[in-house]
Amino acid sequence: MRTVIGVMGSGRPLPPAAAATARHLGSLIAAENWVLLTGGRASGVMDACSQGARVAGGFVVGVLPDVDTLRASSALDIAICTGFGDARNVVNVLSSDVVIALPGGAGTLSEVALALSARKPMIALGWDPGAAARAAGRIIDADTPEAAIEAAKDLLAKGLK
Repeated sequence: MRTVIGVMGSGRPLPPAAAATARHLGSLIAAENWVLLTGGRASGVMDACSQGARVAGGFVVGVLPDVDTLRASSALDIAICTGFGDARNVVNVLSSDVVIALPGGAGTLSEVALALSARKPMIALGWDPGAAARAAGRIIDADTPEAAIEAAKDLLAKGLK
């Protein structure tokens, strides 16, 4: 099976620099021939990262909280409609071999907590998810999309997925 990289982060409109980072990360995931998994919506990190992967020829899966695709990113190859609302975060995390979290709010923090609880490799790109998350000792920091990809490669090479 192909490697699945879950990218989590804000669902709100992004400042230009944050959108560029998410798009770049998506393109780097595609360049590795990994599958990108996001929350699937046409906003925030989900859309920017998906658009970056799509432009780079990647394969994009969106796990939507909705019962339909009305708010789905146009960059998805597969949209999985769950009707689960925020509970779909469990599906996002458990379906990912590595989770990369960009800055976000409560939803992103829940995904970080779920990744730590499930012992999924967790990379925080450009932010600190907080002392409680750090206490688990399983978060790797990355300052750039390239550093996040290198950390993911290292984790996967060690069989930590």
